Amino acid sequence: MKKILIAALLFCSGASQAAECPDLLKFMKRKLNSQETVNFCEAYQGKTVLFVNTASKCGFTPQFEGLEKLYSDYQDKGLVVLGFPSNDFKQEFSDESKTAELCELTYGVKFPMFETIAVRGDDVDPLYRMLAKKSGTTPKWNFYKYLMDKDGNIVDSYASNTKPTDKDFIADIEKTLAH
Repeated sequence: MKKILIAALLFCSGASQAAECPDLLKFMKRKLNSQETVNFCEAYQGKTVLFVNTASKCGFTPQFEGLEKLYSDYQDKGLVVLGFPSNDFKQEFSDESKTAELCELTYGVKFPMFETIAVRGDDVDPLYRMLAKKSGTTPKWNFYKYLMDKDGNIVDSYASNTKPTDKDFIADIEKTLAH
């Protein structure tokens, strides 16, 4: 009888967690240059998430290297970096295979990269519409960053010129991971 009760409690707990998925994770996105989709609630719930709109032909493109280092250094502590190529600033390839090649071969990106989306304007993707609403700001340029805690709250947003190696930025990530 005890085993049945414990199993029921675990099942209900899991169902409760699924129902509590943060709004910012209630999306499914297609992986970059792939047909595979990712359910963000299943993949990233309970994680600290850094959302970044990227571009392959931008002066900030070398930030891929620092973002990958952040992901590598803090992944085991609960950080995930999610990259979203965007051509809103006319600096992204129209061919996703070229974007994927640049990310993987030039910068060694292993953090999840997703389909090219609009991050501002009339055609803004629903995820970025929600990021803007919850943070009070839209991306001003490529490599704009939003930090979300494991409960789905926006901690802060960071301008494009905030490097992934910035001490204050890393301190914010570490503080968020610790809570």
